[in-house]
Amino acid sequence: MEKTSINFITRSPTLDTVLMIERTIEKYSGEFNRTEIWKKLPRKVMWQTYLITLDYLQSINKIAFDSRGILGYIWNPKLAKMLSKRKEIKI
Repeated sequence: MEKTSINFITRSPTLDTVLMIERTIEKYSGEFNRTEIWKKLPRKVMWQTYLITLDYLQSINKIAFDSRGILGYIWNPKLAKMLSKRKEIKI
């Protein structure tokens, strides 16, 4: 039998999981770090899946971390709606 390289499976969160994590972060915005938020999730999520979700939410500018590692929810739908009315801005 020929040896092959090990393929690592990346945990892809479901939409339901992403939304649950996002709501939890919004609820506790500015209070806890990522580990503490993970422990407050309404249902269990694997750590690796959780980190992938945090990366995704950060990449679309919905969350940010301060210098102490505290998570903050920064998405502002009212501002996004206001900006979407401007011709020069594409959202």
